[in-house]
Amino acid sequence: MRIGMGLNSSTNREALRFMGQLGVQDVVLNTPPVPVRNGIWELPDLVGLKNGIDEWGLKLTAIENTQIDMRHHMIAGGPRFDEQLSNMLETIKNIGQAGIPMYTMSWRYPRFYRTGHVDIGWGALGTAYDAAEENWPSVIDWDLSLDKAWECLETWVKEATPVAEKYGVKLGLHPVDPPMPEVGGVPQLLHNFEGYKRLIDIVDSPYNSILLCQGSFSQMAGADQDNGESIYDMIEYFVKRERVLYVHFRNVEGTVPKFHETFVNKGHVDMYKAMRIYAENGFNGFFMDDHVPMTKGDTAWGHRAKAYANGYIQSLIETVTDESLYGLHK
Repeated sequence: MRIGMGLNSSTNREALRFMGQLGVQDVVLNTPPVPVRNGIWELPDLVGLKNGIDEWGLKLTAIENTQIDMRHHMIAGGPRFDEQLSNMLETIKNIGQAGIPMYTMSWRYPRFYRTGHVDIGWGALGTAYDAAEENWPSVIDWDLSLDKAWECLETWVKEATPVAEKYGVKLGLHPVDPPMPEVGGVPQLLHNFEGYKRLIDIVDSPYNSILLCQGSFSQMAGADQDNGESIYDMIEYFVKRERVLYVHFRNVEGTVPKFHETFVNKGHVDMYKAMRIYAENGFNGFFMDDHVPMTKGDTAWGHRAKAYANGYIQSLIETVTDESLYGLHK
């Protein structure tokens, strides 16, 4: 187990240097500014993206998300579903041919939503969600039933998994955030444990996996309860089945319908306990900081908060790895 980090551009030299200084090897690019040509990401542009990371002695392990306009009809059952499905399959092929081993995607439309921020101490801010304050309009102008939404997802998984297997790029889906059954008039499928179980059963393949955003899973209803569907139960279930590509390792206070994000060592999740579950069940991927709080005097990217989070994550990895080796926690 190890740490990775994310950013949105392979040309952010200062951020890449910072990653190297922290000992990071795995880089994740989230919605990088790759040109969209005829509805797809073309191979030469992806090769250039990868080379921009390789030049620093780092590894572009994953891309998270294409531009949302490339796939929102595919996700939400719009009139351009077939067109966008075909284009995304071609894009997956090109990602694999470029030598990028993972593509992860948020199966949600609209995108990430919060209703505000809260002060989590001394002016540090964490994002917050309160369903009572939500008043978002519908973002689609067509009808979408829950059954139709599942049909769209199942079609994607059945069509994309063999392409991913052929071209060597593992696929993983990120939970909806906030994990509510509906957002902006669109049914949200991956908002609970059962939805994710159903997802990985569509095609039983390591190329149909998940991006385990521990923060989003921790926000799910009941994730803070000892009910068989706690955050710890969910981590164990998916890691045991070897369906976790990598982890967004963040913490939250509360669950839907009201929660806020906080520092990685705060919140309702015992992060040491969570890290032990990953180790004890054989996880060998990487952990990323995610949605770090905004602190006074920090950069827009959050260098200070990221350094804090990654130091904490690295110390947990080393602690549970040593315990696993020597059986100290048995």
